[in-house]
Amino acid sequence: MITWRKSSYSGNNGGDCVEVGSGLPGVVPVRDSKRPGGDVLVVPAAAWARFVRQV
Repeated sequence: MITWRKSSYSGNNGGDCVEVGSGLPGVVPVRDSKRPGGDVLVVPAAAWARFVRQV
């Protein structure tokens, strides 16, 4: 089961938001919050951690 969460920097005004999922070992699923039934990008957890450190 994936638990989705939006950034605390995202507002509730319908803007562009990315949701990150948790609950899958070793990977981080990412999706567009405006299209929850759309495609999901699955990133290795180590790569996601490096990305977050850089931004």
